[in-house]
Amino acid sequence: MSEVETSGPLPIARAVEPLRAQVSTWRAAGLKVGFVPTMGALHDGHLGLVRDALTRADRVVASVFVNPTQFAPHEDLDRYPRQEARDAELLAGAGCHLLFAPTPTVMYPEGFVTRVEVGGPSAGLETDFRPHFFGGVAVVVAKLLNQVQADVAVFGEKDYQQLLVVRRLARDLDIPTEIVGSPTARDARGLALSSRNAYLSPAELETARRLNVVLREAGASARAGSVANAEGQAVRDLEAAGFGPVDYVAIRRADDLAPFAGDRINAPARILAAAWLGRTRLIDNLPV
Repeated sequence: MSEVETSGPLPIARAVEPLRAQVSTWRAAGLKVGFVPTMGALHDGHLGLVRDALTRADRVVASVFVNPTQFAPHEDLDRYPRQEARDAELLAGAGCHLLFAPTPTVMYPEGFVTRVEVGGPSAGLETDFRPHFFGGVAVVVAKLLNQVQADVAVFGEKDYQQLLVVRRLARDLDIPTEIVGSPTARDARGLALSSRNAYLSPAELETARRLNVVLREAGASARAGSVANAEGQAVRDLEAAGFGPVDYVAIRRADDLAPFAGDRINAPARILAAAWLGRTRLIDNLPV
């Protein structure tokens, strides 16, 4: 059995056995365990998830794993930023207690064939443009929740559809980990923090900061009138700002992402969008 690495700023487990051994030790001491899954290239948003988990648990495990099954062949798996040493320093500074950094072989050993399909909130939106995505997310999250066996796991609301998919997954498969959503971290002008923001040029970064503004304006418009009109105007506003193509702008029920009947908001709502700037695809969402 491999051991936990302790030479760096943060203990690192690279296999399931030492991870579970450490979690079992904490549990035996009566400690509650929190979990924050990430794909690395950490920013203040990720560290906010760690800090959130620390308010809910005595010990926090964070994972860093760039999951290949949620990338299509034409997407950015190879160029997705990787900086494990820096990530470990940041996690240690945020108060994390253990980093789980498995290799693809640990997560998907030879002969791995299992798939997980989640319906309900996975329908539409991201699935219309990335049909492979939630299948890959469901498999890796199910594995991670089973490997860590935490009391609570914290996910960012920036990936709102993903959050609802994970909640449904945990509920349907009787995974006892509580799934908590943490508010989206933003810069001073409202841009949602994302590892992919590093791809943006200075000019694109300026344009990107229009995304949250357009969504707020569309949400206000939808509250006062037609959902469809607000969605259509938001697409036009994003294109005028320099985005393109705009994959979607959608105002949906907040609890299950179902569309509103009658073109009017009659329950808690969320506005969600995905749009391209050059080679970078940005997503965001806001409560309406």
